[in-house]
Amino acid sequence: MSLGTILVIILVLALLGALPLGLPYNAGWGYAPGGIVGLILVVVIVLALLGRL
Repeated sequence: MSLGTILVIILVLALLGALPLGLPYNAGWGYAPGGIVGLILVVVIVLALLGRL
């Protein structure tokens, strides 16, 4: 596995963990953590596709 693939897998898991699912400790966070992790995921995917990662 390349470094880009591992980063994408880690970021997908982080995105799933950051989504507000109605749990008591993250109910007030809104969608900001998921949006930030999603943006980072898009950047890493683009860099991996361009071969810069």
